[in-house]
Order: sequence, then structure tokens, then C-alpha cells
Amino acid sequence: MRQMHINLRRMGRLYGIDFNPSERLPNSHKLLAAGEYAKEKGKFHEFHEKAFHAYFTEGLDIGEEDIIRDTAGEAGLNKEELLNRLREAAYDNILQQVQEEAHQYGISSTPTFIIDGKYAVVGAQPMEAFREALISIEKEQ
Repeated sequence: MRQMHINLRRMGRLYGIDFNPSERLPNSHKLLAAGEYAKEKGKFHEFHEKAFHAYFTEGLDIGEEDIIRDTAGEAGLNKEELLNRLREAAYDNILQQVQEEAHQYGISSTPTFIIDGKYAVVGAQPMEAFREALISIEKEQ
């Protein structure tokens, strides 16, 4: 875990991102469900950016409802509506489908980007990795 944080901090500095170590690995299920809510409301990117900052920069436990609520508010979402939807488990079916799809692709880590249903770019990769995947797709077509 310590080595992972050292690597994250080193890589983050290249892009102006300050990664702070976290002592625990949060249960991200509710946060992922909140991301589905944010997507539904057209605010996914705002929510994702705030959640990323909360976890990686502030070292907050993004599995806690109060952190999710505050993050949602910062992203311009209705906090109470979100919490109600989470308590109803409104997005559990979607998360289950995504998990099954990831399993079909053999995905076991994040981030993983699937391009054209065939190519996977796994992990935080430089832009060149995406270019190479796109060039391979272009050559095949």
C-alpha cells in the first residue's frame, strides 16, 4: 500500500494532482450508485471530479454517506433525493449489470477502458496507450 501511494504521488505530480495516502480502502458501492444518479441528472463529470478529489487528494472515506452527500452537493446535485435513491437501492441492478459485463471482459482493476468492444487499456496510462489502441483498431478496419 505504501509503495502504491509513493507511485501515485510521483505520477500525479506530472499532472498537477496531489495524491494523499489513505489508510483504508473504502467500500465504493454507494459512491458508484451515486455516480449513476449523477449520470441520470447530467452531472456525472462534475460528481466524478469531486469524488476523485475527496478520495485521492483529501483522503476522505468515499463510502460514507455524509461524504457522498457533501460531494453530491458540491457537484450541484440534490443531496436528499440522492440519499433517498441510495437507500432504495435504486441503482443496484445497473451496478450488477456493469459488474457482470466487467467479468465477461476479464476486468479486475480500475480504471479499465474498453475501446470498440475489443481493446482494453488498463490502469492510469499515458495518452500514447490510447493512441496505440486506436491505431490498432484503424489498421483492422
